Amino acid sequence: MQTETLEALLFLVPASALASLGFAAFLSFRILRLPQGTEEMRSIAAAIRQGAGAYLKRQYTTVSLFFVAMALVLSLLAAAGFLAPYVPVAFLTGGFFSGLAGFIGMRIATQANVRTAAAARESIDKSLRVAFDSGTVTGLCVVGLGLLFISLWYFFLNGNYRELDTSLRVPRITSIMLTFGMGASAMALFARVGGGIFTKAADVGADLVGKVEAGIPEDDPRNPAVIADNVGDNVGDVAGMGADLYESYVGSILSTMALASAAGLGLGGVGVPLLLAAFGLLASILGTFLVRTREGADQKALLRSLRRGVYASTFLTAVLGWFLVLLILGPDLLGVYASILSGLLAGILMGLSSEYYTSASYTPTRNLAASSQTGPATVVIRGLSLGMSSTVFPVVVVAGAIGASFFLAGGGANFNLGLYGVGLAAVGMLSTLAITLATDAYGPVADNAGGIAEMSGQPPEVRDRTDALDSLGNTTAATGKGFAIGSAALTALALIAAFQDQVQRLLLADGTRAAMDLSLLNPRVLMGLLLGATLPFLFAALTMNAVGKTAELIVAEVRRQFREIPGIMERTAAPDHAACVDICTRAAQREILAPAALAILAPILTGLVLGVEGVAGLLGGATATGFLLAVMMANAGGAWDNAKKHIEAGAYGGKGSSSHKAAVVGDTVGDPFKDTSGPSINILIKLLSMVAIVFAGVILRFSLF
Repeated sequence: MQTETLEALLFLVPASALASLGFAAFLSFRILRLPQGTEEMRSIAAAIRQGAGAYLKRQYTTVSLFFVAMALVLSLLAAAGFLAPYVPVAFLTGGFFSGLAGFIGMRIATQANVRTAAAARESIDKSLRVAFDSGTVTGLCVVGLGLLFISLWYFFLNGNYRELDTSLRVPRITSIMLTFGMGASAMALFARVGGGIFTKAADVGADLVGKVEAGIPEDDPRNPAVIADNVGDNVGDVAGMGADLYESYVGSILSTMALASAAGLGLGGVGVPLLLAAFGLLASILGTFLVRTREGADQKALLRSLRRGVYASTFLTAVLGWFLVLLILGPDLLGVYASILSGLLAGILMGLSSEYYTSASYTPTRNLAASSQTGPATVVIRGLSLGMSSTVFPVVVVAGAIGASFFLAGGGANFNLGLYGVGLAAVGMLSTLAITLATDAYGPVADNAGGIAEMSGQPPEVRDRTDALDSLGNTTAATGKGFAIGSAALTALALIAAFQDQVQRLLLADGTRAAMDLSLLNPRVLMGLLLGATLPFLFAALTMNAVGKTAELIVAEVRRQFREIPGIMERTAAPDHAACVDICTRAAQREILAPAALAILAPILTGLVLGVEGVAGLLGGATATGFLLAVMMANAGGAWDNAKKHIEAGAYGGKGSSSHKAAVVGDTVGDPFKDTSGPSINILIKLLSMVAIVFAGVILRFSLF
């Protein structure tokens, strides 16, 4: 294809991003026009909104200090000639728009929760529509902002370096833009880990004292931690998840653009992932119109409604992808299209695997619920076993996607072309992120709606409808986590390949060494591999410990209020909800520092000691164990949660029974598994690669080897 025609076609990318943001704005205004129910419902929603806003304000203040410090470091490296002058600006904009995507999602979620509860007073379909529209706003903003600013950076840099030959221009552009991804990754880490610590500490504290000790229902307004729990759903599962998947989306596109240069595909290879993402975004918008249900729908019908939109978007993206590859790369490279299909298929299979292991509709979670009859110890043991066994199928799926995308793209004859195929598989998997994230982000809104209905004393049928949506949200959240983990593994592999390509270019420019020695017999590679394999476990330990320490503070505070404020249980006195929100907010900001430092410093320090070969080993080891650990923690946590809900629905004695109390213990253990440590590991394995790419020049210059 002619360069002029391709560049004209690429204007579809920002156009689709603007269409996405415009549709998100339309949905937001439509949600805000809906009724908010009773005065008590509005008051509770305002408290949740105020708490979420206060948390994000404090978090962004803390994070801004980190970004200023990192920008200064990058500016010094740019002044010394290690980086291009645009790198610090790319880093700052990447972090800003990652945070903005999460912030917008959180803002609309805290407006939609009370409207979802109010709509549940009429019908389950209207309630589903409000919650799903809110999730759709999050999905569209995450994808729209990511794609818009990737395309704008591309057009700016392509114009700025237009005098360079294509073979030099493409590597220069993509190496700068990868720093945009590093900023997004850093912000995602702070948002996901900080939000995860907040939400799970509040949830664990509320459950341990409220449900287990005091014997009061979930979301009972007498529980001092109940508002903090609902705030946490927004800052962790909406703002945190939005920033997390924004980073995955951006990282997959940028790494594939970088690999296009090594594959010798020029601007056409760079354009394919951008346009594929744009087509997937438009397909996702169309898919949202297919999400409808009827009154009295059961879980299977509700899930079918959400899947209808996702599957339609996936099919449309697959069709458009064929024309895209044929038009830009030509019939000789149609094998690259098979790579896209492998990513789309892997995304669906990862979601189905997570659903099978975490939904109470299937045997694994039902057996886990049955184990509650013998006490909490067996629930914990069976849950851990379930999580470990659930890693097998996802590994087979991702390994199959890697092999298929590599060889079908032509990796047998051209290694770099095969790596480009792997990158496109990751972009293919994430191309329908707008609607996939919508089905995930809708869950916390439904959960909040149930809490508002309970705290405001709505009729039983209202809570029944919100409970049905909340239970479905647990399944879609588990499916979304499986999707996020699979995409993280593929994106991390593409980023490792981009790191190797970056190092090779620097070595050629320097002329002192010919190539990297990545043999497993190289001691530096093996040492890095072992260090990298340890990182996800250390990272998970730090984040789990942070949740435990903060939950202990919440437990102490809730017990204090029950003890020192007479009349809480009799409803003659109100608990101090703000105190628990403040404890979680302050603790989350303090506890996030150690995991963040680990993720950023590990590749730099390893590189300075072991060289680029040690860093390559580090990235490979972290990706392998991080993928397995994230799957295990997400599925075990999701299964514990749904086993508890299965019992609450009437199985094995129902609410208040000994089985229910045992299941609550399992769910409490699983909360930081599935909502703090597990999802954060996705960001860890990608941020390690991003940092390694940006600091590759420094490592080569100053390494001991």
